[in-house]
Formats: sequence, structure tokens, C-alpha cells
Amino acid sequence: MIEALAPFHFLRPWWLALMLPALGLWWLQRGEVDTTARWRREIAPELLRHLTVGGDRRGWLSPESLFLAGWIVGIVAVAGPTWRQMPSPFAQAARPAMLVLEVRPSMMERDLAPTRLDRARQKMADLLKLREGAPSGLVAYAGSAHLVLPPTPDASVVLSMAGALAPELMPRQGDALADAVKLAADTLAKGGQGGSIVVFADSAPALQDMDSLAPVTLFAIVSPDRADREPSLEAAAGALHGDVVALTLDDADATRIARRLATAGPPPPAPGEEARWVDAGYWLTPLLALLVLAWFRRGWVLA
Repeated sequence: MIEALAPFHFLRPWWLALMLPALGLWWLQRGEVDTTARWRREIAPELLRHLTVGGDRRGWLSPESLFLAGWIVGIVAVAGPTWRQMPSPFAQAARPAMLVLEVRPSMMERDLAPTRLDRARQKMADLLKLREGAPSGLVAYAGSAHLVLPPTPDASVVLSMAGALAPELMPRQGDALADAVKLAADTLAKGGQGGSIVVFADSAPALQDMDSLAPVTLFAIVSPDRADREPSLEAAAGALHGDVVALTLDDADATRIARRLATAGPPPPAPGEEARWVDAGYWLTPLLALLVLAWFRRGWVLA
């Protein structure tokens, strides 16, 4: 029993200080309603008993007593009694991910029907489905890198934004993979929740060794029989300290990446969003309402 009560405490204990004025007012009110108090100094007690009707018999159920009880119950409710915790609804349990999509003319090749870009979007949809509820963001790049969407748990928004991308919309031609990875890493760093980067690309430029500050996975958007003939992706993965995942005809590739995203890097810190104590003061509201109902009784205030 003692162990069960050990977590009990008040979220706002300073409100309990109102107990003192409550007791003071109760004492003053009790003296004012005692009509025989001033006669006790003038008349002998044994005689006063016969001169009054009910003056020396005070019941425990009186307006001033219920007033004190209601005040105490209200103060305890406002002080926030609690004994159990629940997870914060704002705490992030899943690691976020930034999806980096190459939007160059080469992604319009049709060796992967209907196009490489469309197949990349399909694989992105498979990955988001496996990561349902986990936040994902989107970066698009060609000759320059652009943040399309910061991490959000709404997969439909990510897919809608990715579906609107096309090479002719990109302001500059080229292959700014390094800038795109850096932009994705900076976005994750600003979020302060850790996370990983997935690059959807069919090739990669020569990169210098760089630390992206986040785990990187290159999703090779090339036909499965050509995956081992794209040395540029392997070289880029080495420079980014990441891995290459080859495209498959089923969802084995997306499943492999989803598992990696679920465990790669440190777990997301959630400062200030840990489990919170549940305020149980509202449970005292019915009791307070019952005490207030007594004041609707006829003649109660003058009792």
C-alpha cells in the first residue's frame, strides 16, 4: 500500500497554502453564527440551556462545515494531485528521415517503366508505407539542392510533393548531390531529433570524403541487372560513409532500408517531452458539485 502511494504528489503544491485562510474564515464564520456566544458571559450555562432551543446542540452538517469542506476539496483539486504518468503526445518515438530525390533528365529514362523517376516515387511510397507515422522530409536536387518539405508524419504530403517534381522545374542542370546531402543533414540537425538520409539516384558525381553528420543510404534507381555496373554510386557511398541498396522487383529493397532507418544513428532525444504526470484533480469535481448543491436547499444559508 505504501509503495502504491509513493508516487503521489501535487503538481502545484503552493495552492495548498490557501488552507490557512480557509480555516481562518471557517473559524470566524462559525463564531458569527453562534447566537448564544454573547449570552454565555452573562447567564449561567445550566440556566442558558433552558432558555435556548437547540443553541447548545450544533450538528456537524452545517453551512460553515460544508463551506470548509468545499473549500478544501477545491484547493486540493487545483493543487493537481497525481500518482501516474503517461507518455507525452508530442514525444517523437520514431527516427526521422530525409528523402533526397534526384530530378535530372537521366531520371526520365524508360529502362525502368514507366520512368526511373516514377519508379523512385513508387519505391518512396513503399518506404513511407513501411514507416507509417514516422516523420519524413524531402529534398530535390539537380544542379542545385532545394528543401521541398521538412520532416512530417503525413506521408501523403511527401508523396504529393514528390509527384509534382520534374527535371524542367529545376532551376539549374547538373549533379549537386553533395549539396543535397548537406542540406538534408542540416535540416535533420535543426530538428534536433537525429535521423537518417536516403538518396534516390541513378548515378552520382565524384565526391570528396565528407561527413554528413547523419547515416546515408543510396537507393540505386537502376535496373537490377545494372546495379553492379554503377561504380559511381559505390564511390559516392564510400565518400558519404554510407551504403548502396540495389533496386528489386518486390519490396525487399524498401524493407531493408526501413529496417536500417529504424536503427541507424542514435535514438532521437526528446528534451522536455518525456512522460508527464496526469493531473487527477478533475476527479474531485463531482464531489465539489455535491457540496455546492447543499446551498440550493431552502433555508440552508440561514440555518
